[in-house]
Amino acid sequence: MSELQATPFEAFAAPTPRLGRDHGLVRDIGTAGLAASIVNAVVGAGIFTLPATVALEAGRAAPWAYLVCGIVMAAVVVCFAAAGSRVPTSGGVYGTVEAAFGPATGFVAGVLLLMSDLLASGGIAALVADTFGSVVPVLAAGAGRAVVIVALFSVLSVANLVSVRTTARLITAATAIKMLPLLFFLGLGIVSLTLAAPAGPPPTPVSLGGFGRAMILTLFALCGMESPLSASGEVRDAHHTLPRALFMAMLGVLALYVGVQLTAQHLLGTNLAHSLAPLAEAAGRLGPWPRAILLAGAFISALAWMASDVLGASRLLFAFGRDGRLPAWFGRLTTRSRVPGNAVVAYVVASAVLAITGSFLELVVLSTLASVGIYSLSCASAFVLQRRRVALSGPALNLRFLPIAVCVGLAGMAAMVLAARWIEVAGLVGVIAGSLVVYWVTGGRQKGKSVLF
Repeated sequence: MSELQATPFEAFAAPTPRLGRDHGLVRDIGTAGLAASIVNAVVGAGIFTLPATVALEAGRAAPWAYLVCGIVMAAVVVCFAAAGSRVPTSGGVYGTVEAAFGPATGFVAGVLLLMSDLLASGGIAALVADTFGSVVPVLAAGAGRAVVIVALFSVLSVANLVSVRTTARLITAATAIKMLPLLFFLGLGIVSLTLAAPAGPPPTPVSLGGFGRAMILTLFALCGMESPLSASGEVRDAHHTLPRALFMAMLGVLALYVGVQLTAQHLLGTNLAHSLAPLAEAAGRLGPWPRAILLAGAFISALAWMASDVLGASRLLFAFGRDGRLPAWFGRLTTRSRVPGNAVVAYVVASAVLAITGSFLELVVLSTLASVGIYSLSCASAFVLQRRRVALSGPALNLRFLPIAVCVGLAGMAAMVLAARWIEVAGLVGVIAGSLVVYWVTGGRQKGKSVLF
């Protein structure tokens, strides 16, 4: 591990990248394993509600929002693959951003990911509470809704505080069955092709602003690949495996999402835009058991995603405390289970407060804007690393069309920002500015340490 003495400008300059921090790690993750991890991280509980919110914003044009966003994300995936093949280190996007632009920018990327995870966690918890409210009306609002959210996070806290192994088992069990309800739902769509959609209110008129908001929501549905890539230091033949796994996983996810959206629109028609639990209500047209299966699937998927999120994001909070970027309190371990208990509790409490005070739509839009910052940095990093011909693990991808992918990715991220409301954009700018202030206040200007290489 190297230590860089940085001037105010050198904190934004790229260190000489090395893979020293990965010494001792076993590179044993193959293409199939990495692709499965990416699918698990991307496909969360949001898909069980997202078809309604996308339809509310874009009407019948909702599937096109997925396809347009899919084109933008394809460019971003190319950039992730190119950068990852050059700097395949544990930390994923942190490693590529720091290798290209230096420790200050790497810290900004870390803060953006933490904020994205925190807002997404609150949004998914709000979604679960809304789903419970659709079944038990007394839990739909006020104290009842808060009780559901607190109970959900209490279970996750206990699981994370007992031991890492307990949390891992919970995630593994939930992940093993979370895809089954979605595949079941697609099967219902095929079975019900002759079933006419019910009469409902007039469809939502398609507007440029509404379509833009729908694209922000679909980007949220496609976010998450950056989390599994944090294990890039343990990927076998990373210069080949990373690109293949990324494209396999993201193409499969996009096909799944478009199929789910089309099935929901077919079964609910214009009623889709006003549904709290759209997949469950759509399945309910074929009987109570299909509806129950989809409700259970939404809960299990939420539990799997949130358990994984608390496990990973709390460790990032712990790392900030350990490295002096936040108070040392966040970096303390429990005496018995040796887990970062303070970081877990702080993260869970913050997520619960966001869920109680916010809605799914509000929180996921803010979360997505934080991801926009991460993806923009990753696109720019890919260009810089290829131009500098950095290659730390065998022959890297040398894509002649990479500049085009970078431009498409950055243009798409800029379009997401333009589609957001000014107060949301101001919040994103505030987070970036605040993270830089924290970096300098905690000694980044004097120490300039690279924790990645």
